[in-house]
Amino acid sequence: MASRPSVLVIGGGIGGLFAANALIEKGLRVSVYEQASALGEIGAGVFVTPNAVRHLERVGLGPAVERWGARVGPGSCYLRHDGTPIAPVQVSDASGWHAAFGMHRADLVDFLAANLPPGIVHTGHRAIGFEQTDDVARVEFANGVTAEADVVVAADGIHSELRPHVFPPSKPVFHGTISYRGLILRERLPNWPMDRWQMWAGPSRHFLVFPVRHGSMVNYVGFVPTDEEMKESWSAPGDPAVLRHEFAGWDPRVSDVLRQVDKTFRWALYDREPLPTWTKGRLTLLGDAAHPMLPHLGQGANQAIEDGMALATILAQVDRSQVAASLLAYDRLRRERVAEIQLGARQNGLRLDSTAADLSTRDAELAAHAEFRKRLYAYDVLPDAIAAGAAVPL
Repeated sequence: MASRPSVLVIGGGIGGLFAANALIEKGLRVSVYEQASALGEIGAGVFVTPNAVRHLERVGLGPAVERWGARVGPGSCYLRHDGTPIAPVQVSDASGWHAAFGMHRADLVDFLAANLPPGIVHTGHRAIGFEQTDDVARVEFANGVTAEADVVVAADGIHSELRPHVFPPSKPVFHGTISYRGLILRERLPNWPMDRWQMWAGPSRHFLVFPVRHGSMVNYVGFVPTDEEMKESWSAPGDPAVLRHEFAGWDPRVSDVLRQVDKTFRWALYDREPLPTWTKGRLTLLGDAAHPMLPHLGQGANQAIEDGMALATILAQVDRSQVAASLLAYDRLRRERVAEIQLGARQNGLRLDSTAADLSTRDAELAAHAEFRKRLYAYDVLPDAIAAGAAVPL
């Protein structure tokens, strides 16, 4: 144990907490430092897909996913804005495994944190500095605390304080879209089907609904075009009346949801160009710190979970003298897949929000998209990570 790398994870969101779970499951020493005074997430939904669920099960969280998630099944579908069906939505992997869940972000953070031993997570620690030598990596926090380890993992989100220590700052790319999002209690929509993911598509905008918290709440997201660049934020308040106006005249089912919206949040859609490297020496990036992506494939949290399993699997096979080489192995393993998904999310957003007069081509592409999702969900990073770790030079 003493010869294996120790790890500092900076960021107590979904990616950082899952990475900590995976590292501990592999027998490694880890501490998590989060800048907020308490762990938590603004109320919103996240879609957890089979390529991440398999890793949650591996760290013992399968029962928590079943308890707190809302499984969505074969009734999931794409529809036109007037309610005309377009195509089924792929919610199983290539083997037919149905493991897609709507989840409240706060629930996911809570059970990831609860699965960690006491004393692992340190809140109220905002990273402000990083340095490393041949022997150790060191993080300085705004409260005056300094922490050291063999490896530092920056899982501190799209505004990562540590990313500039890996690669020069890059300008976020605004994609001309704002999403409105929020949650509605099931009793306010008593007839809503709670076993499916449903999306109404365009022209020029789309509206998504899926269940969360074991079917006790409905999560909605409305994507609308805008010329107004907003600050990157998950929690800027929105106007429910403006949201209703954006989707006026759509399928009555959309109107039924929007009538129940008392409070909504606006979220400007930004990502960044894929980075050419995620790693420098003893420091590596994970999740949105490495690969912020648009939500149009529902893969932001899922890819962060894949990152965490890959990193933990590789580090579990090396000793402290191999840290730099092992982080480069993680970097090489993950960057190509995640870059493809980042760009695929952009393409799917353009597809969903088509402004073409004839939407039949768009609809055919949505139907064909099932094959891509089968492959996306079937991928298991574990065998590749085992091979990458075994190949790390001594």
